[in-house]
Amino acid sequence: MRRPAPLRPALAATAPFLSALAATALLLTACGTERPGAGGTGADAAASQDGTRIDDPGKDGVRITSLTLPSASPSPTRSHSVSAERLTTGSDSGVLAAYEVTNEGAEALTYSVVFTFMSGDGGAVTNRTETVRDVGPGQTVRGTVRAGELPPTAPRVTQVEVLEVTKVPAGEAPAGPGACPASGVRISADEGNAAMGLRVVTLHLDNCGTRTYTVEGYPLLELLDDGLEPVDGVEILDGSGEITTGAGPDEQPRPVTLEPGESATAGLVWRNTTEFGTPVNVPHVRVRAKEGADPVTVTPHLDLGTTGKLGVRPWEKAER
Repeated sequence: MRRPAPLRPALAATAPFLSALAATALLLTACGTERPGAGGTGADAAASQDGTRIDDPGKDGVRITSLTLPSASPSPTRSHSVSAERLTTGSDSGVLAAYEVTNEGAEALTYSVVFTFMSGDGGAVTNRTETVRDVGPGQTVRGTVRAGELPPTAPRVTQVEVLEVTKVPAGEAPAGPGACPASGVRISADEGNAAMGLRVVTLHLDNCGTRTYTVEGYPLLELLDDGLEPVDGVEILDGSGEITTGAGPDEQPRPVTLEPGESATAGLVWRNTTEFGTPVNVPHVRVRAKEGADPVTVTPHLDLGTTGKLGVRPWEKAER
């Protein structure tokens, strides 16, 4: 992971003969976080008292525009902000990063962005993930992400970086928490688990609508690369018995009828064994609950190694 360029102190000085009234006016002028395009220009916008620049080239259309840090000396009312434009002061006592997402593609996209908050030596303190939905072609969307509460023993955060960006077509993005698509069903994938080279990711199918929903057999999958193009050379197997018996015996597919509020699950099982050949990584999987269903693209990051196989277990009703 590239370590961000260190923050560079800017020149600043206060004239000894500055009157108290002028000093107060200067402080008030510095209040608030100023973002690119907010009106600051020239040397004054680039630096101020104890000023520091953020040098962030961005990643896959996402870049940090400002970072607000708590005061080095704890204070109930004062904090300082390091901005791409200028250093400012404010009342926020937590660590807050402002960012912008620019879609340079030809279709609307939904972005999942992992931000890493770091200490002065570049070590990661905490990661946070933000989902930015429905960013149209040529559109720029701005938002903020907080580092959240940190243990008392955690190093002081002084930097933030865009660690990872994944993006899927907006119309195929998994529904957000509490949202229900027009289809009445919501598909998602968990973070999975791994043991001794065996990987298992669970697909979740939730009936969030008002009618019953029936599936039978296996979810229909398309494996996609970073550019959302099909991945060749991987055999999708019905069941997981050919890969391992550790995931339990293969059950025969049967109809699963979900009442509103009920759920079903299906497992993706593989080994990340690497022998001869080129390892295959599959960041995205396009999932259809059944033939004719709307597609949903999840991002489980399948590290399939050189096995060339992915086992899929059939839909089963989840226990409440």
